[in-house]
Amino acid sequence: MRIYTRTGDAGQTGVIGGRVDKDDVRVEAYGTVDELNCFVGQAMGFLDTERDADLLADLLEIQHELFDCGSDLALLKQELRPYKVTAEMVDRLETWIDKYDAETPDIKRFILPGGNLASSTLHVCRTVCRRAERRVVTLARTQPINEQVRRYLNRLSDLFFTVARTANHRAALPDVEYARSAEVFRRKS
Repeated sequence: MRIYTRTGDAGQTGVIGGRVDKDDVRVEAYGTVDELNCFVGQAMGFLDTERDADLLADLLEIQHELFDCGSDLALLKQELRPYKVTAEMVDRLETWIDKYDAETPDIKRFILPGGNLASSTLHVCRTVCRRAERRVVTLARTQPINEQVRRYLNRLSDLFFTVARTANHRAALPDVEYARSAEVFRRKS
């Protein structure tokens, strides 16, 4: 099999159910999800395979689910096949957020992204995830989408924030609070 097809040379690409321009809002949405997936893979490379085995397993599952998100976003009409991203996947992200958040100390203020390479890259994942979510919001204004993808990305960015803090905490690196921030977070109950 050849990697190149030459079918995109005129500025269009194939999606599930047809062809669209390469700068179509749909392509921007699933392309940003693909970009996010690459950063997730990079973050995984910076985690400790023994200490962070749980994080690595969860992030690997997220990589598969990001492909599911991209697949759903590339679908022109839902009647072509069932959606892959489900409400249960969003619920599971919330469970993971709670689990990893319980590991970290309380915060009162916004924190600066940084720390070790894993944490820093997970913060990049958070911001790229937010951009992907914005692209999906734009797409949804004009075309039907799987609403669970938007919910999934919204929750996923929260998970990236939490696991970035977890990666630093496990490496004994404290969060650095944004010095000019008011107290914006409530204590964990």
